[in-house]
Amino acid sequence: MSDKKQAEENQQDEAGQASSKSEESPDNIDTLAAMQAELDAARDRTLRVAAELENLRKRSERDVADARRYGMSRFAEDMLSVADNLARALDNVPEEARKEASQRMAQLVEGVDMTKKSLHTALERHGVKQINAKGEKFDHNIHQAVAQIPSSEFPAGVVAEVIQPGYVIGDRTLRAAMVAVSTGASSAPAPAPEPGSAPGANVDTKA
Repeated sequence: MSDKKQAEENQQDEAGQASSKSEESPDNIDTLAAMQAELDAARDRTLRVAAELENLRKRSERDVADARRYGMSRFAEDMLSVADNLARALDNVPEEARKEASQRMAQLVEGVDMTKKSLHTALERHGVKQINAKGEKFDHNIHQAVAQIPSSEFPAGVVAEVIQPGYVIGDRTLRAAMVAVSTGASSAPAPAPEPGSAPGANVDTKA
């Protein structure tokens, strides 16, 4: 190996060592640490933004679903009065009157009944359902108590009579059912006093 070539290799080794020492200098270490900190901060910001966007997406989907489910609440409330009027019209025609009615009257009653059923079917198709209140335990979330009555059929705290049906839309109460709540079986009346046992009955008339 020539002296010239040996000298070049020595110079390359010295340059490499100098470069290595330069990379390991305190200034470069601080720079790398600062860059790593910025990178970590940027990654953290990216994750937070991604999380916020995901929450926004979920809220938007929930709002759209609620709008579809509950958007017709006001219209449905108006339709409930129609359903009530149809039910009242049918209730005012007792079974005996229907049997004795003429063919035209019977057809009219049947038409009203079909209209009522069709209306309820349309409401249910849009998520509006009637509350089955009678015989259920009173629930202030879906029932509105307007009276308390004794009942031998239902225990205390159970809906004994439905005065006006209630409705729900989805999982929300559209209109609470107006009900009468049972107070339980009425106490048995006090037995009538036996003859001569009432106060003042045993009067000595011989005195």
